[in-house]
Amino acid sequence: MKKVLFVCLGNICRSPLAEALFNKHVKDAGLQDKYIGDSCGTAAYHTGEQPDGRSRANARENGFDYSHQARQLNTEDFSEFEFIIPMDASNMANIEKASPGGIASVQLMRDFDNGFEAAGVPDPYFGGDQGFQDVFEILDRSTKSFLDYLEAE
Repeated sequence: MKKVLFVCLGNICRSPLAEALFNKHVKDAGLQDKYIGDSCGTAAYHTGEQPDGRSRANARENGFDYSHQARQLNTEDFSEFEFIIPMDASNMANIEKASPGGIASVQLMRDFDNGFEAAGVPDPYFGGDQGFQDVFEILDRSTKSFLDYLEAE
């Protein structure tokens, strides 16, 4: 089974949603025996907390519900996961600083957002409702495209 780790700063907005959407796409495709997603943050700001309530409310508005308990990236993640998928360049830099090496392939989430030019998934934390909707749409597309990429490998 291939394990994928989605990473943002605090693990309460972007990465837990990416994890949940990826796992939904995996389940919808009947591929639960091949892939599983998890998520974490590069910082420990929200360790043990559930995802941001605004993100969960937005997901429910899109017909989707999820939960997750925030955690921080650790050294074991670099050997436990085949893929580590940061949400933006800042997360990527933090991952690279923390990396002890390992087998994980690290690639930005938006690298899989086919047809859209953007460096990273914007952090909706300090924004309004539209920011959470934009992130939902970006992550829904990107996680589906990432699964397609894995299946084509």
